[in-house]
Amino acid sequence: MRLGLNLGYWGGGDNHLNLALAREADELGYSVVWAAEAYGSDAPTVLAWVAAQTSRVDVGSAVMQIPARTPAATAMTAATLDSLSGGRFRLGLGVSGPQVSEGWHGVRFSRPLERTREYVDIVRLALSRQRLAYDGEHWRLPLPDGPGKALQLTVHPARPSIPVYLASIGPKNLTLTGEIADGWLGIFFAPEHSGESLDLLAAGRAAAGRTMDGFDVVPTVPVSVGADLEACAAPVRAYSALYLGGMGSRQQNFYNALAVRMGFGDAARTVQDLFLERKHREAAAAVPLEFVDRTALIGPPERIRDRLHAYAESGVTTLSVAVHAGPLEERIAALRTVAEALDAAGLAT
Repeated sequence: MRLGLNLGYWGGGDNHLNLALAREADELGYSVVWAAEAYGSDAPTVLAWVAAQTSRVDVGSAVMQIPARTPAATAMTAATLDSLSGGRFRLGLGVSGPQVSEGWHGVRFSRPLERTREYVDIVRLALSRQRLAYDGEHWRLPLPDGPGKALQLTVHPARPSIPVYLASIGPKNLTLTGEIADGWLGIFFAPEHSGESLDLLAAGRAAAGRTMDGFDVVPTVPVSVGADLEACAAPVRAYSALYLGGMGSRQQNFYNALAVRMGFGDAARTVQDLFLERKHREAAAAVPLEFVDRTALIGPPERIRDRLHAYAESGVTTLSVAVHAGPLEERIAALRTVAEALDAAGLAT
Protein backbone atom coordinates (compact mmCIF):
# COMPACT_ATOMS: atom_id res chain seq x y z
CA MET A 1 0.00 0.00 0.00
CA ARG A 2 1.25 3.45 -0.95
CA LEU A 3 0.45 6.81 0.64
CA GLY A 4 -1.04 9.95 -0.82
CA LEU A 5 -1.92 13.39 0.53
CA ASN A 6 -5.22 15.10 -0.22
CA LEU A 7 -4.95 18.87 0.16
CA GLY A 8 -8.66 19.40 -0.43
CA TYR A 9 -9.72 22.86 -1.56
CA TRP A 10 -7.25 25.71 -1.93
CA GLY A 11 -8.02 29.22 -0.74
CA GLY A 12 -9.01 28.62 2.87
CA GLY A 13 -6.46 31.11 4.16
CA ASP A 14 -3.76 28.56 4.91
CA ASN A 15 -2.31 28.01 1.44
CA HIS A 16 1.25 28.24 2.74
CA LEU A 17 0.46 25.30 5.02
CA ASN A 18 -0.74 23.22 2.09
CA LEU A 19 2.42 23.89 0.12
CA ALA A 20 4.55 22.94 3.13
CA LEU A 21 2.54 19.73 3.50
CA ALA A 22 3.04 18.88 -0.17
CA ARG A 23 6.77 19.41 0.16
CA GLU A 24 6.86 17.25 3.28
CA ALA A 25 4.93 14.49 1.47
CA ASP A 26 7.48 14.69 -1.32
CA GLU A 27 10.34 14.27 1.15
CA LEU A 28 8.61 11.41 2.97
CA GLY A 29 8.13 9.41 -0.19
CA TYR A 30 4.37 9.81 -0.56
CA SER A 31 3.29 8.73 -4.02
CA VAL A 32 0.82 11.51 -4.90
CA VAL A 33 -0.60 14.85 -3.77
CA TRP A 34 -4.20 15.56 -4.75
CA ALA A 35 -6.09 18.86 -5.01
CA ALA A 36 -9.84 19.39 -5.27
CA GLU A 37 -12.20 21.93 -6.79
CA ALA A 38 -15.84 22.85 -6.27
CA TYR A 39 -16.79 26.49 -6.97
CA GLY A 40 -13.68 28.23 -5.66
CA SER A 41 -10.10 27.37 -6.50
CA ASP A 42 -9.50 25.23 -9.58
CA ALA A 43 -7.43 22.08 -9.28
CA PRO A 44 -5.08 22.45 -12.30
CA THR A 45 -3.64 25.79 -11.18
CA VAL A 46 -2.96 24.44 -7.69
CA LEU A 47 -1.34 21.30 -9.10
CA ALA A 48 0.93 23.30 -11.41
CA TRP A 49 2.02 25.35 -8.37
CA VAL A 50 2.68 22.22 -6.31
CA ALA A 51 4.45 20.37 -9.12
CA ALA A 52 6.80 23.31 -9.66
CA GLN A 53 7.91 23.14 -6.02
CA THR A 54 8.26 19.39 -5.60
CA SER A 55 10.49 16.91 -7.38
CA ARG A 56 9.26 13.32 -7.04
CA VAL A 57 5.68 13.12 -5.84
CA ASP A 58 2.88 12.82 -8.40
CA VAL A 59 0.19 15.49 -8.56
CA GLY A 60 -3.44 14.55 -9.14
CA SER A 61 -6.84 16.15 -9.47
CA ALA A 62 -9.39 14.83 -7.00
CA VAL A 63 -11.29 15.94 -8.87
CA MET A 64 -11.50 18.07 -12.00
CA GLN A 65 -15.22 18.56 -12.59
CA ILE A 66 -16.62 17.13 -15.81
CA PRO A 67 -19.23 19.90 -16.24
CA ALA A 68 -16.57 22.60 -15.84
CA ARG A 69 -14.67 21.87 -19.06
CA THR A 70 -15.11 20.34 -22.45
CA PRO A 71 -13.32 16.98 -22.72
CA ALA A 72 -10.87 18.49 -25.20
CA ALA A 73 -10.01 21.26 -22.72
CA THR A 74 -9.43 18.65 -20.04
CA ALA A 75 -7.11 16.73 -22.38
CA MET A 76 -5.17 19.94 -23.08
CA THR A 77 -4.79 20.60 -19.35
CA ALA A 78 -3.78 17.01 -18.61
CA ALA A 79 -1.17 16.96 -21.37
CA THR A 80 0.25 20.31 -20.25
CA LEU A 81 0.47 19.34 -16.59
CA ASP A 82 2.03 15.98 -17.45
CA SER A 83 4.63 17.68 -19.63
CA LEU A 84 5.43 20.42 -17.11
CA SER A 85 5.70 17.97 -14.21
CA GLY A 86 7.89 15.47 -16.07
CA GLY A 87 5.24 12.75 -16.17
CA ARG A 88 3.82 13.18 -12.66
CA PHE A 89 0.18 14.03 -13.38
CA ARG A 90 -2.87 11.87 -12.58
CA LEU A 91 -6.24 12.90 -13.98
CA GLY A 92 -9.09 12.47 -11.52
CA LEU A 93 -12.56 13.29 -12.83
CA GLY A 94 -16.04 13.54 -11.33
CA VAL A 95 -19.49 14.69 -12.38
CA SER A 96 -19.87 16.90 -9.27
CA GLY A 97 -23.48 17.23 -8.10
CA PRO A 98 -26.64 18.76 -9.54
CA GLN A 99 -26.43 21.94 -7.47
CA VAL A 100 -22.92 22.78 -8.65
CA SER A 101 -23.28 21.40 -12.17
CA GLU A 102 -26.49 23.26 -12.92
CA GLY A 103 -26.13 26.21 -10.55
CA TRP A 104 -22.47 27.10 -11.12
CA HIS A 105 -21.51 25.63 -14.50
CA GLY A 106 -24.92 25.78 -16.19
CA VAL A 107 -24.69 22.16 -17.31
CA ARG A 108 -27.61 19.78 -16.92
CA PHE A 109 -26.92 16.90 -14.56
CA SER A 110 -29.04 14.38 -16.44
CA ARG A 111 -27.62 11.02 -17.58
CA PRO A 112 -24.30 11.39 -15.71
CA LEU A 113 -23.11 7.84 -16.46
CA GLU A 114 -23.47 8.23 -20.21
CA ARG A 115 -21.82 11.64 -20.12
CA THR A 116 -18.92 10.31 -18.08
CA ARG A 117 -18.32 7.42 -20.48
CA GLU A 118 -18.24 9.70 -23.51
CA TYR A 119 -16.14 12.28 -21.70
CA VAL A 120 -13.43 9.76 -20.79
CA ASP A 121 -13.52 8.35 -24.33
CA ILE A 122 -12.87 11.80 -25.81
CA VAL A 123 -10.17 12.73 -23.29
CA ARG A 124 -8.27 9.53 -24.04
CA LEU A 125 -8.72 9.94 -27.77
CA ALA A 126 -7.36 13.48 -27.62
CA LEU A 127 -4.42 12.46 -25.41
CA SER A 128 -3.54 9.68 -27.89
CA ARG A 129 -2.90 12.52 -30.38
CA GLN A 130 -5.22 11.07 -32.97
CA ARG A 131 -7.43 13.46 -34.88
CA LEU A 132 -10.40 14.21 -32.68
CA ALA A 133 -13.53 12.82 -34.28
CA TYR A 134 -16.32 11.44 -32.09
CA ASP A 135 -19.98 10.62 -32.69
CA GLY A 136 -21.80 10.20 -29.39
CA GLU A 137 -25.13 11.04 -27.80
CA HIS A 138 -23.74 13.97 -25.82
CA TRP A 139 -20.68 14.95 -27.85
CA ARG A 140 -20.21 15.16 -31.62
CA LEU A 141 -16.81 16.29 -32.80
CA PRO A 142 -16.45 18.07 -35.13
CA LEU A 143 -19.93 19.55 -35.01
CA PRO A 144 -21.92 18.50 -38.07
CA ASP A 145 -22.80 20.93 -40.86
CA GLY A 146 -20.25 23.52 -39.79
CA PRO A 147 -16.69 24.68 -40.42
CA GLY A 148 -15.13 22.55 -37.66
CA LYS A 149 -12.41 20.06 -38.53
CA ALA A 150 -10.91 17.13 -36.69
CA LEU A 151 -7.81 18.49 -34.97
CA GLN A 152 -4.85 16.82 -33.30
CA LEU A 153 -3.43 17.75 -29.89
CA THR A 154 -0.21 19.66 -30.43
CA VAL A 155 1.22 19.08 -26.94
CA HIS A 156 3.17 15.90 -26.27
CA PRO A 157 2.46 14.51 -22.76
CA ALA A 158 5.51 13.14 -20.96
CA ARG A 159 3.98 9.64 -21.07
CA PRO A 160 2.07 7.73 -23.71
CA SER A 161 -0.83 7.21 -21.27
CA ILE A 162 -1.97 9.45 -18.41
CA PRO A 163 -3.85 7.50 -15.70
CA VAL A 164 -7.52 8.39 -15.37
CA TYR A 165 -9.33 8.12 -12.03
CA LEU A 166 -13.03 8.53 -11.35
CA ALA A 167 -14.65 9.68 -8.12
CA SER A 168 -17.77 7.60 -7.68
CA ILE A 169 -20.17 6.60 -4.93
CA GLY A 170 -23.30 5.02 -6.36
CA PRO A 171 -23.40 1.37 -7.47
CA LYS A 172 -23.75 1.99 -11.22
CA ASN A 173 -21.03 4.63 -11.17
CA LEU A 174 -18.70 2.28 -9.30
CA THR A 175 -19.18 -0.39 -11.97
CA LEU A 176 -18.51 2.19 -14.68
CA THR A 177 -15.36 3.27 -12.84
CA GLY A 178 -14.03 -0.27 -12.83
CA GLU A 179 -14.81 -0.62 -16.52
CA ILE A 180 -13.29 2.56 -17.97
CA ALA A 181 -10.87 4.03 -15.42
CA ASP A 182 -7.40 3.23 -14.11
CA GLY A 183 -8.31 3.99 -10.52
CA TRP A 184 -11.06 4.92 -8.08
CA LEU A 185 -11.19 7.96 -5.80
CA GLY A 186 -13.27 7.02 -2.76
CA ILE A 187 -14.60 8.96 0.19
CA PHE A 188 -15.94 7.79 3.58
CA PHE A 189 -14.28 4.46 2.92
CA ALA A 190 -14.70 2.00 5.78
CA PRO A 191 -12.91 -1.34 5.40
CA GLU A 192 -15.82 -3.06 7.19
CA HIS A 193 -18.26 -1.79 4.55
CA SER A 194 -16.00 -1.88 1.48
CA GLY A 195 -16.95 -5.28 0.11
CA GLU A 196 -19.86 -4.09 -2.02
CA SER A 197 -17.89 -1.19 -3.51
CA LEU A 198 -14.91 -3.37 -4.37
CA ASP A 199 -17.19 -6.04 -5.85
CA LEU A 200 -18.83 -3.45 -8.10
CA LEU A 201 -15.44 -2.15 -9.22
CA ALA A 202 -14.33 -5.72 -9.94
CA ALA A 203 -17.52 -6.35 -11.93
CA GLY A 204 -16.73 -3.36 -14.09
CA ARG A 205 -13.20 -4.59 -14.61
CA ALA A 206 -14.49 -8.02 -15.58
CA ALA A 207 -16.90 -6.47 -18.08
CA ALA A 208 -13.90 -4.89 -19.76
CA GLY A 209 -11.98 -8.18 -19.69
CA ARG A 210 -9.65 -7.09 -16.88
CA THR A 211 -8.92 -7.99 -13.27
CA MET A 212 -8.24 -5.70 -10.32
CA ASP A 213 -4.49 -6.13 -10.88
CA GLY A 214 -3.03 -2.70 -11.57
CA PHE A 215 -6.24 -0.88 -10.65
CA ASP A 216 -5.60 1.83 -8.06
CA VAL A 217 -8.06 1.95 -5.14
CA VAL A 218 -7.59 5.37 -3.55
CA PRO A 219 -9.80 6.43 -0.63
CA THR A 220 -9.22 9.75 1.10
CA VAL A 221 -8.96 9.11 4.84
CA PRO A 222 -8.83 11.90 7.45
CA VAL A 223 -6.05 11.55 10.04
CA SER A 224 -6.06 12.94 13.57
CA VAL A 225 -3.32 11.78 15.95
CA GLY A 226 -3.60 11.86 19.73
CA ALA A 227 -4.32 9.88 22.86
CA ASP A 228 -7.95 11.02 23.28
CA LEU A 229 -10.26 9.52 20.64
CA GLU A 230 -13.03 12.05 21.24
CA ALA A 231 -10.61 14.95 20.84
CA CYS A 232 -9.16 13.39 17.69
CA ALA A 233 -12.65 12.90 16.26
CA ALA A 234 -13.70 16.55 16.70
CA PRO A 235 -12.15 18.04 13.53
CA VAL A 236 -13.17 14.97 11.51
CA ARG A 237 -16.75 15.34 12.73
CA ALA A 238 -16.93 18.84 11.24
CA TYR A 239 -15.65 17.55 7.90
CA SER A 240 -18.12 14.66 7.93
CA ALA A 241 -21.05 16.91 8.81
CA LEU A 242 -20.26 19.21 5.89
CA TYR A 243 -20.54 16.34 3.42
CA LEU A 244 -23.38 14.42 5.04
CA GLY A 245 -25.40 17.56 5.63
CA GLY A 246 -24.38 20.23 3.16
CA MET A 247 -23.00 18.68 -0.02
CA GLY A 248 -26.24 18.50 -1.95
CA SER A 249 -29.91 18.97 -1.23
CA ARG A 250 -32.17 17.08 1.14
CA GLN A 251 -33.47 15.13 -1.84
CA GLN A 252 -30.09 14.38 -3.47
CA ASN A 253 -26.96 14.07 -1.34
CA PHE A 254 -24.72 11.22 -2.50
CA TYR A 255 -22.60 11.25 0.67
CA ASN A 256 -25.62 11.08 2.92
CA ALA A 257 -26.99 8.18 0.88
CA LEU A 258 -23.66 6.40 1.29
CA ALA A 259 -23.82 6.77 5.06
CA VAL A 260 -27.33 5.32 4.99
CA ARG A 261 -26.10 2.29 3.03
CA MET A 262 -23.34 1.86 5.61
CA GLY A 263 -25.95 1.51 8.36
CA PHE A 264 -25.89 5.06 9.76
CA GLY A 265 -29.29 6.10 8.45
CA ASP A 266 -30.70 7.70 11.60
CA ALA A 267 -27.52 9.64 12.28
CA ALA A 268 -27.22 10.74 8.64
CA ARG A 269 -30.75 12.16 8.69
CA THR A 270 -30.13 13.96 11.97
CA VAL A 271 -26.86 15.47 10.74
CA GLN A 272 -28.51 16.63 7.54
CA ASP A 273 -31.48 18.16 9.34
CA LEU A 274 -29.24 20.10 11.70
CA PHE A 275 -26.87 21.23 8.96
CA LEU A 276 -29.66 22.46 6.70
CA GLU A 277 -31.04 24.38 9.68
CA ARG A 278 -27.59 26.03 9.82
CA LYS A 279 -26.86 24.43 13.18
CA HIS A 280 -23.40 23.41 12.07
CA ARG A 281 -21.91 22.74 15.49
CA GLU A 282 -24.83 20.58 16.49
CA ALA A 283 -24.58 18.74 13.16
CA ALA A 284 -20.91 17.98 13.76
CA ALA A 285 -21.66 16.77 17.30
CA ALA A 286 -24.32 14.43 15.90
CA VAL A 287 -21.82 12.52 13.73
CA PRO A 288 -21.31 9.23 15.61
CA LEU A 289 -17.86 8.39 16.90
CA GLU A 290 -18.25 4.97 15.29
CA PHE A 291 -18.71 6.55 11.85
CA VAL A 292 -15.61 8.69 12.33
CA ASP A 293 -13.58 5.77 13.63
CA ARG A 294 -14.49 3.57 10.67
CA THR A 295 -13.82 6.21 8.00
CA ALA A 296 -10.78 7.96 9.49
CA LEU A 297 -7.49 7.19 11.21
CA ILE A 298 -7.75 8.54 14.76
CA GLY A 299 -5.88 7.89 17.97
CA PRO A 300 -2.27 7.22 18.98
CA PRO A 301 0.34 6.03 16.43
CA GLU A 302 0.12 2.35 17.40
CA ARG A 303 -3.65 2.37 16.92
CA ILE A 304 -3.23 3.94 13.49
CA ARG A 305 -0.57 1.34 12.64
CA ASP A 306 -2.91 -1.49 13.50
CA ARG A 307 -5.80 0.09 11.60
CA LEU A 308 -3.75 0.32 8.41
CA HIS A 309 -3.89 -3.46 8.09
CA ALA A 310 -7.66 -3.29 7.64
CA TYR A 311 -7.31 -0.85 4.75
CA ALA A 312 -4.64 -2.93 3.03
CA GLU A 313 -6.58 -6.16 3.49
CA SER A 314 -9.75 -4.60 2.07
CA GLY A 315 -7.98 -3.83 -1.21
CA VAL A 316 -6.74 -0.25 -0.83
CA THR A 317 -3.62 0.34 -2.92
CA THR A 318 -3.07 4.06 -2.26
CA LEU A 319 -4.27 5.52 1.04
CA SER A 320 -4.61 9.29 0.67
CA VAL A 321 -4.58 11.04 4.02
CA ALA A 322 -6.13 14.39 4.83
CA VAL A 323 -5.07 16.50 7.81
CA HIS A 324 -7.79 19.06 8.46
CA ALA A 325 -6.84 20.91 11.59
CA GLY A 326 -4.06 22.11 13.83
CA PRO A 327 -0.91 24.16 13.30
CA LEU A 328 1.55 23.21 10.60
CA GLU A 329 3.80 21.32 13.01
CA GLU A 330 0.95 19.02 14.02
CA ARG A 331 -0.08 18.39 10.43
CA ILE A 332 3.45 17.53 9.38
CA ALA A 333 3.75 15.27 12.42
CA ALA A 334 0.57 13.48 11.30
CA LEU A 335 2.06 12.85 7.84
CA ARG A 336 5.18 11.43 9.45
CA THR A 337 3.15 9.32 11.86
CA VAL A 338 1.26 7.64 9.01
CA ALA A 339 4.45 7.04 7.01
CA GLU A 340 6.16 5.52 10.05
CA ALA A 341 3.07 3.45 10.88
CA LEU A 342 2.96 2.06 7.34
CA ASP A 343 6.60 1.01 7.62
CA ALA A 344 6.09 -0.47 11.08
CA ALA A 345 3.09 -2.44 9.81
CA GLY A 346 5.19 -3.88 6.99
CA LEU A 347 2.75 -2.58 4.38
CA ALA A 348 4.84 -0.07 2.45
CA THR A 349 5.36 -0.73 -1.24
